[in-house]
Amino acid sequence: MSSPYTPSPAPNATVIRIGRRSAMTGLPCSLVLMAIGAFGIFGAVLVATEQQKGESTVSGFVGLAFMVALGVLGVILFVPFWANRRNRILIDHTGLWLEKGDLRNVIPWHGLAGIALHWSEFGRKGKIYSLELYPNGPIDRDDPVLWGLVRDEDPLHPGLPRLHHRVPLTAPNQQPVVDAVRSHVPQLWLGETQRPTGHVGRPDVRGHRQRTRSRTP
Repeated sequence: MSSPYTPSPAPNATVIRIGRRSAMTGLPCSLVLMAIGAFGIFGAVLVATEQQKGESTVSGFVGLAFMVALGVLGVILFVPFWANRRNRILIDHTGLWLEKGDLRNVIPWHGLAGIALHWSEFGRKGKIYSLELYPNGPIDRDDPVLWGLVRDEDPLHPGLPRLHHRVPLTAPNQQPVVDAVRSHVPQLWLGETQRPTGHVGRPDVRGHRQRTRSRTP
């Protein structure tokens, strides 16, 4: 697999701004939670300095604690939404590129045995999608840019590897991605398959930390 400092994608590459859409939804929500937390902290300060109006009650303390907890949650959510706001997928004749800030790497078409679209139900009427990219050889599961896409699970078709890349997609951007992929490498397309709810899963964060820590001198 190429290093994060590979050449740029082609000028005519299809660009899908996966971070912007999430940020437009997530950042306002996290800011609202942070504002609620700020009010909770302000109320706690008033209570601590005995400047509140009326008597302190147990329910009041619980309410303030809940508001502060919501503020903490807002901060926790804000950080990844802000960090990932510039993330993009680019698709050209070379392969599928992932850009994360100033870093990028590519999953080249010549290194793949097949590509599929998976989807599962999300809520009552929604769907969540993922592009599955199965390699024809070993991959670096701890690549600095691509490691969060790596999944280790049983493939749908015999002969495909367990270890592969999974690119989560929302309903609005899955069709442009599929169209771009099929226009460049139709011979790799394996079709679309419904999967159990929550199929996207999570990357192996703990394993990644342990493996990369062991490599550090």
